[in-house]
Amino acid sequence: MKCSGRNAITGEMILLEGQQGITAVEPLLGPAAGAGLPWLAPGFIDLQVNGFAGVDYCAPTSPVEEIGRSIRAQYATGVTRLLPTVITGSQEVMAGALRRLAEAKEQLPEGESMVGYHVEGPHISAEDGPRGAHPIAAVRAPDLEEFKRLQEAARGDIKLITISPEWPQAPAYIEHIVREGIVASIGHTKANSQQIADAVAAGATMSTHLGNGAHAVMARHPNYLWDQLAEDRLTASFIVDGIHIGAAFLKVALRAKGLERSVLITDAVMPALCPAGDYQLGEVDVTLHASPDGDVDRVTLRGGMRLAGSALRMDRGIEKLMQLAGLTLAQAVTLATSNPARAGRIAGRWRGFAPGEKSDVVEFTHDAQRQTIKVLRTWVAGRLVFDAEKGPVA
Repeated sequence: MKCSGRNAITGEMILLEGQQGITAVEPLLGPAAGAGLPWLAPGFIDLQVNGFAGVDYCAPTSPVEEIGRSIRAQYATGVTRLLPTVITGSQEVMAGALRRLAEAKEQLPEGESMVGYHVEGPHISAEDGPRGAHPIAAVRAPDLEEFKRLQEAARGDIKLITISPEWPQAPAYIEHIVREGIVASIGHTKANSQQIADAVAAGATMSTHLGNGAHAVMARHPNYLWDQLAEDRLTASFIVDGIHIGAAFLKVALRAKGLERSVLITDAVMPALCPAGDYQLGEVDVTLHASPDGDVDRVTLRGGMRLAGSALRMDRGIEKLMQLAGLTLAQAVTLATSNPARAGRIAGRWRGFAPGEKSDVVEFTHDAQRQTIKVLRTWVAGRLVFDAEKGPVA
């Protein structure tokens, strides 16, 4: 790998060289630092993606080759590392989905980008609102024996689990998975203040898509949103598509958590990047609604307007952080790179452009007036995987 451009974090003109890891980061001087060079950012990291480009990561029947195609589609959005996410379902379905993802990870060249899996449920709130679009029949209490079976199906690669602390078994469950090196994240919950405090004391370090998976109406205070916003030991992820949370909540939440404890995710589901229409996510029927202005599409439960994941792309999420929250390009990129690397414990991606870090790079243009970006090329571990002029690279 060898690429030149403007560092999106520092603004400096640099030359990057590397193989699987970065070997040199040099200042770019003289005529070589002229106009026309792209912006450079570490590859984007998505800690929560349930599917993409017509492929459902929650389905045990998704073909291995199709999983690879869906990852190649994400390369075009600048994503280089991801946690494919399996949501609440029967134990058989969840284990089967993890088993299929593990097969893809081992068999495909794109498998390198899957740095582990996010299991979102089934130990979440059964109550309407906090449960979101997760099927109520499959919600159940935390069970360490079930965790062991799911981890075995995943071949040891479950890296993040979303759980509601409202279950009496939650603190012991969290303590166990944290000892196993897994990130425990609070989400889809109606937990009270003490239950959230107990979860944090047990080792929970994240909040999953804060502001979503919640009641439409709740007490002004206290409530589980304020409790998580006020807890400095929790990093929060946010779906920034202009649909899931409004600009006012996003701005306040980012101020409360601090940009250093905030992470951009897509929470994308199978219909993302697909034509508008009806789809099925496991046992859940959904509809992808095309945005009338060409912006981000909306995914809802069929026949209603309750959200069922998103159709967000990571590059559009970075744009939305600038457009809705007023973040700079450097700040928005940080929420998609080093912040998720630290929160998700993604090795080799914590320090950005530094010798020894993985050679994951995104080259892009930036329209400062419109606050948009366009991905030109994507590199994973020094390997060119997307070129806008040529498309996916074999």
